[in-house]
Amino acid sequence: MKGRTIILDDIQGREAAAYLVDGQLDDLLIDDPDAPRPGAIFRGICDRPLKGQGGMMLRLPDGETAFLRYSKGLRPGQAMLVQVTGYAEGGKAIPVTDRVLFKSRFAIVTPGKPGLNVSRQIADDEERDRLLAIAHAAHEGDHGLIIRSSCEGAAEAEISEDIAAMIDLADAVLADADGTTPEALTEGDGPHTLAWRDWTGTKDVVTEPGGFETLGVLDQIDGLSDPMVAIADGSMFVEPTRALVAVDVNTGGDTSPAAALKANLAACRALPRALRLRGLGGQITVDFAPMSKAHRKQVEQSLRAALRADPIETSMVGWTQMGLFELQRKRERLTLARTLKGGV
Repeated sequence: MKGRTIILDDIQGREAAAYLVDGQLDDLLIDDPDAPRPGAIFRGICDRPLKGQGGMMLRLPDGETAFLRYSKGLRPGQAMLVQVTGYAEGGKAIPVTDRVLFKSRFAIVTPGKPGLNVSRQIADDEERDRLLAIAHAAHEGDHGLIIRSSCEGAAEAEISEDIAAMIDLADAVLADADGTTPEALTEGDGPHTLAWRDWTGTKDVVTEPGGFETLGVLDQIDGLSDPMVAIADGSMFVEPTRALVAVDVNTGGDTSPAAALKANLAACRALPRALRLRGLGGQITVDFAPMSKAHRKQVEQSLRAALRADPIETSMVGWTQMGLFELQRKRERLTLARTLKGGV
């Protein structure tokens, strides 16, 4: 199968979406009905500050607890809007931010941050001017607005309607910011909506039930239980532990410096996809194949380029004294192992 394909289906009764590139699974979204979705917006009630961590615990509906990293100026009992940024791990509080965004296919509305901006991925000056004109005509109020790259070539009416809908939603949610009890204001987008919204530039969309099985997605998901990832002239093992994700890169039979560099560069290209499909985040520690310090810069550049194309925010921390490379990756998804406990 050539090209880029989106498949909308379900797994174990959970809504799911898969993104295939030339038949290979490149991204996977599976809903979790037992946890608030990232992007969901709540009216939270400040509960107690965590002085040592500089954060605030908040009460959410249904007895859930959230953690806001920055708490300056907040007081217990205060109501505030917060947005879920990821999934809670190991019984911890749900991570949230007070920088609430409203995302749609064509636009991002940013309350409290005025200004109109066009995605840098749109390079054509005439198209940027066209989109700015559409945004100025459709934009009302004090909210900021970001025109997404998916707007390139889209019809004016589609973009205008999308912007208006997001501004109306932002106004409605902000109007419910005050109160004395926690409340869910939006539930966040499920995998099917996220696929339509974020996997742009894809012509083939399969919506028939059973698409995962017919197109081999289930077999590829089953293969993700194996920590070994095949790479050029070597292998990479991706293994989550309680504290971190350990990545080990090995060469094949050739242990020359050239082979080590080739394997390490291949691992850099493959790592974002391996982490993304397994839903892994947090601290990532990579043990590259032995190489000279002169090759480290080349490896870093390759890894940086690969992460730039990845939708999940990942920070490159750097090399340790032991020669390991550390990254910090946002926990935007549940691990695949936890999501599909009972198997596919």
